[in-house]
Amino acid sequence: MRECITRETALAALRKYNQEPFHLQHALTVEGVMRWYAQELGYGQEADFWATVGLLHDIDFEQWPEQHCQKAPELLREAGCGDDLIHAVCSHGYGICCDVEPTHLMEKVLFAADELTGLIGATALMRPSRSCQDMEVKSLKKKYKDKKFAAGCSRDVIQQGADRLGWTLEELMEKTILAMCSCEDAVNAAMENL
Repeated sequence: MRECITRETALAALRKYNQEPFHLQHALTVEGVMRWYAQELGYGQEADFWATVGLLHDIDFEQWPEQHCQKAPELLREAGCGDDLIHAVCSHGYGICCDVEPTHLMEKVLFAADELTGLIGATALMRPSRSCQDMEVKSLKKKYKDKKFAAGCSRDVIQQGADRLGWTLEELMEKTILAMCSCEDAVNAAMENL
């Protein structure tokens, strides 16, 4: 069982460096997605650790976008995070902004799901329901293929993430939609209370 700071401490650290609602919502979403994946993949006893990594994965992005995943270790140490959590957070920037390779299954999931949550979120906003609850893989794939849609979400990183996990793109999409459905209401409620 890996040591983890409390959620309260993690949230305080996140809020110290992030004020933009978009970034906070993304952090809360990836937290929920990582918790779902931990349960789904048989790591339920580490769900808090996986979720904390998800919550803090972009801790440095809002204020230091050009130093993303390079400023994070300092901020995370200051918050009381251990080396395994710092490695996990930095690994999602592998080949993009750092050379920390995702090795643990959890790190590979974070790498794969991070970009995809952005694409799913953008797709959900285009739906009449403005939700991912009724989203199907085929409609997400259509948006994925349209390079102009949510252009900031790297299709290459999403595909690399699926490959790294040994999953098909469809499998990654299906699981991540389910993961986002599992936490959508909680994220929306948390955003209203911020």
